[in-house]
Amino acid sequence: MIPKLPEPDLNYLQRVLLEMLAIPSPTGFTDTIVRYVAERLKELGIPFELTRRGTIRATLKGRRYSPDRAVAAHVDTIGAIVREIQDTGRLGLAPVGCWSSRFAEGSRVSVFTDHGVIRGSVLPLLASGHAFNTAVDEMPISWDHVELRLDAFTYSRAETVALGVNIGDFVAFDPMPEFTESGYISARHLDDKAGVAALLAALKAVVDSGREPPIDCHPLFTITEETGSGAAGALPWDVSEFVGIDIAPSAKGQQSTEHAVTVAMQDSGGPYDFHLSRHLLKLAGQHEIPVRRDLFRYYHSDAQSAVEAGHDIRTALIAFGCDATHGYERTHIDSLAAMTQLISAYLLSPPVFASDAHAGKDSLERFSHQLEHEAQMENDTRVPAVETLVGRSDDPDR
Repeated sequence: MIPKLPEPDLNYLQRVLLEMLAIPSPTGFTDTIVRYVAERLKELGIPFELTRRGTIRATLKGRRYSPDRAVAAHVDTIGAIVREIQDTGRLGLAPVGCWSSRFAEGSRVSVFTDHGVIRGSVLPLLASGHAFNTAVDEMPISWDHVELRLDAFTYSRAETVALGVNIGDFVAFDPMPEFTESGYISARHLDDKAGVAALLAALKAVVDSGREPPIDCHPLFTITEETGSGAAGALPWDVSEFVGIDIAPSAKGQQSTEHAVTVAMQDSGGPYDFHLSRHLLKLAGQHEIPVRRDLFRYYHSDAQSAVEAGHDIRTALIAFGCDATHGYERTHIDSLAAMTQLISAYLLSPPVFASDAHAGKDSLERFSHQLEHEAQMENDTRVPAVETLVGRSDDPDR
């Protein structure tokens, strides 16, 4: 009989999500949210260390220390940075992370100078229908066609500089969170603060249950996923399995939904590990967790960055379903609950291959099998027997 999973504390999940949404954390400006997550780990009694820049590397002890596994979610979000100070005193912006200026227009923001915070709004260059009539609707969509209007007395470059604004100041976009009675959660930056909240809730569930994981697991909280490096330098241990935790776009052409957890089979970096992905799908089936499979065409993850950094690890990606990713995002508590359960199930599951603890295998005996029965070897394209081909090139009569 399969042991029942510990129940996730969804009130805890929603509370830490709301508190994290209130903390600005565009990539490059993550110290405060790193401190917040570290405090939550302290409360759970989970030891951790910080890298120089602030990636959190924690350890949830198991019965065995090898092969160990890692799970990762990122605390950094998309945002912007001051690119120029215009003659009008307004600011030109460059994006932090990959996202469209279409979703920046009309947003309330905070500009973090070296000495304080100035509020403002991001507007299209032609922002008044009364002044520009239908020309407003003809504006191109790009970061070159928006500007930041500061809520300060400034109508010139000199006046803005006098306020302490500089090139390179970070700009954080208000999250505008709303948690509805129907279970929907709308906000900017659910990517990936909702994933972080689910990981923390799963860790809490396992710790509170008193159950010991079969092997050591290292929860990682990365700070540069939105700009590509993510978990590249975050694995000092002998990790054999790495599961990324992120966002799944629920949109036309996608299979993800706001009411299930997604196991991604492939993204822009190629397919995820065959065995680890199916291990997660099997766990979802065993515990009756609503799950979808999906492919992401324009997408990178912490797991991918770890492989690109040269780590010899099996990787997989699980994600909560979300509408309008990198825009005005929306998910449902159903998806976050499913993700939390799947993370807990994974933490309490045995390693996919215990033999992965042995690097440099000198035998095929310990190597994995993707094809488990002869039917999978069947193919409509028939090939001739090897015996009919051997020696043909050497026989002049053939």
